[in-house]
Amino acid sequence: MLNHIVLMGRLTRDPELRRTGSGVAVASFTLAVDRDYAAQGAEKETDFVDIVAWRNTAEFVSKYFAKGRMAVVTGRLQIRNWQDKEGNKRRSAEILADSVYFGDSKRRASIRSRSSRSRSRRIRRRRTCLPLRLISPCSPTTIPSSRSNIFPQDQDRRIHYGNV
Repeated sequence: MLNHIVLMGRLTRDPELRRTGSGVAVASFTLAVDRDYAAQGAEKETDFVDIVAWRNTAEFVSKYFAKGRMAVVTGRLQIRNWQDKEGNKRRSAEILADSVYFGDSKRRASIRSRSSRSRSRRIRRRRTCLPLRLISPCSPTTIPSSRSNIFPQDQDRRIHYGNV
């Protein structure tokens, strides 16, 4: 039988790291996953999926992920039976994460979480310049560029400005 799930979405809250009685790390978080389709004239719906990660994966998630960060989770579906405070039987579906990957770059995630004004100042300072000919860096005859504007699929289409 096959029980394999791959989800990509944003964390709805910071991961919660706990430890079992024997010291094993357990992290839980919720992933907001947009559906691929929407009815005509309607917005896409979002599913909120509970994720549980154990051991090293749990520590990794709690250290490097935060609310709003894009994550790709691979794992398996598990249905858990439990009783609430009134004694009613309940069932919960959750994903047991085998691995969790970054779904966005660290730079884009940090930009998303900071204020736009200070963010734009930092980005402007980090820009590099592509000289049109051998001149001093960042003089008025150079073209500023940002590495974030170059995507891997566009690497072959970059314009070369002569011998640099």
